[in-house]
Amino acid sequence: MSEGPERTPDGRYVVIDGRRWRATDPAIPESRRDELQRILMAWRREVGRTKGTDEERASRDGVQAAKVALGERGTPWWEQTDDERRARWETDVPGPG
Repeated sequence: MSEGPERTPDGRYVVIDGRRWRATDPAIPESRRDELQRILMAWRREVGRTKGTDEERASRDGVQAAKVALGERGTPWWEQTDDERRARWETDVPGPG
């Protein structure tokens, strides 16, 4: 695994500024993880662009979908079977626009 934020000993969480956040599923192939992270960042930019408008909800839903695909939200990846994990990250997560 590459250098990054501090992790809990079980690898399930990253620790940033003393706060635990669910870690990305380590089983996701690197190319798919990179793609999902690009989609997530695009949706986060959309949240900023659409804040306070009728489009904001759709932008936030896009962030949620990308984070679920990465294993950072939804059913914890360590509680899923290998097939469930693969199905989660292979789900189509469209980017904004």
